[in-house]
Amino acid sequence: MSAGNEAAGFGTARGVDTTVLGENEIILNMGPQHPSTHGVLRIKLRLDGERVVDSECIIGYLHRGVEKIAEHRSYPQFAPYVDRMDYVAAVSNGLGYCEAVEKLLGAEAPPRARVVRTILAELQRIASHLLWLGTHALDIGALTPIFYSMREREEILKIFEKYCGARLTTHAFRIGGLQYETYDTFEYDVKRFCEALAARIDEYETLLTENRIWVGRTKGVGVLSADDAIALGVTGPVLRASGVQWDLRKAQPYAAYEQYQFEVPTRENGDAYDRYLVRIAEMRQSRLIVLQAVEQIPEGPIMARIGKVLKPPPGEVYHSIEGPKGELGYYIVSDGTIQPYRVRVRPPSFFNLQAFHRMARGAMVADVVAIIGSIDIVLGEVDR
Repeated sequence: MSAGNEAAGFGTARGVDTTVLGENEIILNMGPQHPSTHGVLRIKLRLDGERVVDSECIIGYLHRGVEKIAEHRSYPQFAPYVDRMDYVAAVSNGLGYCEAVEKLLGAEAPPRARVVRTILAELQRIASHLLWLGTHALDIGALTPIFYSMREREEILKIFEKYCGARLTTHAFRIGGLQYETYDTFEYDVKRFCEALAARIDEYETLLTENRIWVGRTKGVGVLSADDAIALGVTGPVLRASGVQWDLRKAQPYAAYEQYQFEVPTRENGDAYDRYLVRIAEMRQSRLIVLQAVEQIPEGPIMARIGKVLKPPPGEVYHSIEGPKGELGYYIVSDGTIQPYRVRVRPPSFFNLQAFHRMARGAMVADVVAIIGSIDIVLGEVDR
């Protein structure tokens, strides 16, 4: 972190007079090179002592022009690029993009492909939450949980690696269906992992849920009301922790989610502690979805009948899915050629980060670390 005393232009979009600092106020830059910002995020904090008076998130350090690249690639060629946005939830990124293009084509993946997509997407949700849990706990000062959570995440990555050869930027799907057929022991590996996971999640809760240090660092910290969350476009676990029961898997089912029974966990307080509890509950629900799906994977083809050269008719489409961090949407405009005329991504991390200012005002500097971690951002999709 570095400190300065210039304040010109700070927070002017909110109409705050910041040309003169108070007697006890300083400007503190947190990041962009800071382990607890979860990427190259710079946060400009205005402090009165150690209390946050105002804040401004400054992004753009990781911008790679993904949306512009789409205009110069064919629809299938662009698919691997989306895996690099939220690089710890690549499967979810690919699912949203493939379904958006399929909607533009008027095509639908076969039943077998939709079920396998659901299994892989929910395994990715668990893997994303596990990485979040370990790193968030590490930010706050708890070392043990990251060893526990990485143990389970490794088992998911092994399944991904066996399926398509990749562990992180997992390119699992094709427009129209799946990249590969499932391998011989796929169902056995998935069942074995899910059967062991329930007891592992109990271990995480034993370590943290009633731990007085954990509770003290997260309870009442970074409070976000339901009204503020809705007004700011917040989605995913951050929204549901504020008491809003909105999940696209239920509200607008895609893949094969309409076939399975599961609950949408919510909490009421909207603080860092409730965001933790929601994600823990979501891992349990994802486990149940995967167990239901892997028991009934239908036979049949894994690809729809679509042309080798994709030329969607002129038009536009918006399609969104419930990613691990919230609503992940793709807006695609077709001009009838092999390349999209325009692609616009609605990344959940970008919108959820908008809520940081509301969460941080009045908090202590030490709480800023807990608040960032509780949002669960990845700068690869914030900047794109």
